Amino acid sequence: MRTRSMEETIGRRLYLMGFLSLVVAVAVCIFVFHQAFTKQAWRALENESSLITAQYRYDPDSLQALDSDRIRVTLISPSGEVLYESTDADEQAEMENHLSRPEVQEAFAAGQGEDIRDSATTGYETYYYAVLLEDGNVLRTSQDAETVWALYDQALPAILISCFVIMGSAAFLAGVLTRHLVRPMLKMTDDLDHIQENVPYRELVPFADAIYSDRAMRESNEKMRQEFTANVSHELKTPLTSISGYAEMIETGLARPEDVASFGQKIHSEASRMLRLVNDIIQLSHLDASGSTHDAPVMEPVDLSVIARECAERLKVNARRAYVTLNFRGESAQVKGSPSLLEELCQNLCDNAIRYNRPGGRVLLETGRTREGHPYLSVQDNGIGIPKEAQGSVFERFYRVDKSRSKATGGTGLGLAIVKQIARIHNARIRLNSEVGVGTTVTITFEGLDA
Repeated sequence: MRTRSMEETIGRRLYLMGFLSLVVAVAVCIFVFHQAFTKQAWRALENESSLITAQYRYDPDSLQALDSDRIRVTLISPSGEVLYESTDADEQAEMENHLSRPEVQEAFAAGQGEDIRDSATTGYETYYYAVLLEDGNVLRTSQDAETVWALYDQALPAILISCFVIMGSAAFLAGVLTRHLVRPMLKMTDDLDHIQENVPYRELVPFADAIYSDRAMRESNEKMRQEFTANVSHELKTPLTSISGYAEMIETGLARPEDVASFGQKIHSEASRMLRLVNDIIQLSHLDASGSTHDAPVMEPVDLSVIARECAERLKVNARRAYVTLNFRGESAQVKGSPSLLEELCQNLCDNAIRYNRPGGRVLLETGRTREGHPYLSVQDNGIGIPKEAQGSVFERFYRVDKSRSKATGGTGLGLAIVKQIARIHNARIRLNSEVGVGTTVTITFEGLDA
């Protein structure tokens, strides 16, 4: 599809508006001119008729002194006979009965009458005005005038030339005005970093804001991508270095026979840690792509209480190893979501609560509904807590409050980032309450099945 030029589009529309305005103006002028012409013709006939009536002496011969080249005078008897015709005496003798004329009938009935009739032979239209006299006869005055269209035909060359001049001027002005209109918009792209400060028209403010936001988002995404790549490289480099070092010692014979099993265990541990990291990265990649239609997870009715209860049962062994008590309580809370993703969310929250707890600590999974009726899932622990300055960053990728503790417990730094993405996919809200030395509570609030 060919991209249209805004300048050409605006120019064409301005030209079209000018053309339509000209057509409307011409039509209005023709109508007004025609009305004025007709009104003036009737007024002239009425005046002439009044003058002739005032000089009429109840004798047809008295009308002969009033002969005029401009006005035609006809005297008609009540029977329709033509008593006097100012044009030609011979023509008067041959005239037919005028009682059927509309203006004559109207004059006998109402005192005066008028009519307009076109002449097919002369190309003129004739205006007839008749008035009833005191002696019972009807005096009719008429005047031949060029038809309005004949006058227009005479004026047509001047009208056409004027139209061409006007439309040519309109085309030129449309081009000039369009260029002046478009040029400031084109200059907006000269400095995209400050595009919001160079908006020439108020209507373009949302457009400039969208460009600025999109540019900022792209720069932020690029920065996040670079940081993510650097973090992944660093996180993979550490276990690979350990694996390579232990494997080299075994390969070169530097490791004593009794240390081989220990080195193998360390290689296995580091490989497992790297595998967890790779799995979490793959999981995040899938979640990032879940915003598109073809990668969106299948949503179905899910009971959060079932998810949380199964998660508590599944992680009780891990909790015992860390000397932490893991319990579940709550009521049914129906949401529309992906069961597998909600299981992942619940497991990551519980795993974090267990990992960053202390021996003898407690972890409580709870489900229910808020006062507003929204389903929620919360994970509460009485562990080490999170400092206030770190609470805004714990859901970022590879962020660790206590790096040494995370490494010792096998954390990848991606668990809460996965939780954040799963919550985003389900349009859920995350609330974090934490105090150092007291514990942490993470609550995920959903919209529910009715939303």
